[in-house]
Amino acid sequence: MKAVIYARFSSEKQNEASIEGQLRECMDYANFNNIEVIGNYIDRAQSAKTDNRPNFQKMIKDSYKHAFDCIIVWKLDRFARNRYDSAYYKNVLKKNGVRVISAKESISQGADGILLESILEGYAEYYSAELSEKVKRGMTENALKAKSNGVRPPFGYYVDDTDHYQIDVAIAPIIKEIFNLYVDGVKITEIVAMLKERGVKNRGYELNYNAIFRILTNRKYIGEYKFGETVISNAIPAIIDEQTFDSVQLRMARNKKAPAMHRSEDDYLLTTNVICANGQHKILKAAELNVDQSRNPISDYGFPINLFFIINLQSISAFTCNKRAKCATLFAIVKHGLFS
Repeated sequence: MKAVIYARFSSEKQNEASIEGQLRECMDYANFNNIEVIGNYIDRAQSAKTDNRPNFQKMIKDSYKHAFDCIIVWKLDRFARNRYDSAYYKNVLKKNGVRVISAKESISQGADGILLESILEGYAEYYSAELSEKVKRGMTENALKAKSNGVRPPFGYYVDDTDHYQIDVAIAPIIKEIFNLYVDGVKITEIVAMLKERGVKNRGYELNYNAIFRILTNRKYIGEYKFGETVISNAIPAIIDEQTFDSVQLRMARNKKAPAMHRSEDDYLLTTNVICANGQHKILKAAELNVDQSRNPISDYGFPINLFFIINLQSISAFTCNKRAKCATLFAIVKHGLFS
């Protein structure tokens, strides 16, 4: 009889020793029963509550080749902790002439074995559900105490030995500066450029537009703790006062509600300066123009443009401006200078 061994551990907190122990005991079982092991399938940090496990799926697929007669697992819960998945895949394997063997659980092939196997599978699913409930209860208790619960602290904080957020005094002035600059009207792109020039990084990564946006909208900086449904005010040492934070949110809200050219804090100048050839109609959405925007970036969502140029639209079929007037040539005129 030829066999393969399937081994798995579910959490990154577990380690390679768990796999080694499973393989060793499965090999002992195989040697004792004169079973030839021809290979291993191993999934690391993969839960058995789902069948979305790469090497598990590869093993099932390989069973169609009829290269092995059985799969040895340390215990049945390594194969699956979901009764539906267990029954489904065992049925697939059975059709391919493969059965699943538990090295540590003695299960006969008769009626008693069927009952015992179903009990063990039911217990594995129960244990998984119970463990999940215990973890959730523990995390809820931690949240009520404003503990980090394993969540990476935002830029400007660190987690102390008691799992609480504390202010990083070296970074906090940068956070304050970011908020104050934005309140004073400085654009996020300009803030990014300033920080890049000074070499400011978060865990080795430069602070890009999205990173600054997340900082400006993160309520942790005013001391608010949030984990799941749990929200607690003044649970974290605040870096930013609420007045400054509210001023930032107000400016962001104004940008969001503004007309097309002000949807972002940057002015996409062509949005209101693009006119049709007869000079009568403004084109409200430059993004509707079917042009190569990598070469002529005039989209509302593209980069700000300060270039004078003329776009020939004769090759573009069925172009219509917002007033439904057919145009042959479009002139894009911007008063600012060339690209820097």
